[in-house]
Amino acid sequence: MHTIRTLARPTGTKVQTIRYYEQIGLMPESGRSAGGQRRYDDAQLDRLAFIRHARQLGFPLGAIRELLDLSDHPDRDCGAADAIARRRLREVDTRIVRLEALRRELQRMITACRGGTTSDCRVLEVLRDHAECLADHHGDVD
Repeated sequence: MHTIRTLARPTGTKVQTIRYYEQIGLMPESGRSAGGQRRYDDAQLDRLAFIRHARQLGFPLGAIRELLDLSDHPDRDCGAADAIARRRLREVDTRIVRLEALRRELQRMITACRGGTTSDCRVLEVLRDHAECLADHHGDVD
């Protein structure tokens, strides 16, 4: 049996997070010792490790809930798990495209920098131009 602290340590999960997972039903309520201390078995440790790994892969809690439900029923078709993973992959791919665009923009700003004073700074100029562009299209920038 594990205490909440010995459950938290190997998974790198904070105690408060484990309690939260219990509150929202991702983790089953723990048993209690005679002294009222939470007690967890190896199955709960495995479940927490599953949740933690899924979080590291960026799955939202709703998707993790679905994956846990599928995991709890080994006779179900794994197509649903595949669909959840494919959805996450699409999200990652979309984010990569945005990050690559951000990278290119930052590289352009840095490459265009001629040195000198801040009044001639290309980085600051690009940021000012972008802010003006936003104001033109969307009203106030705030």
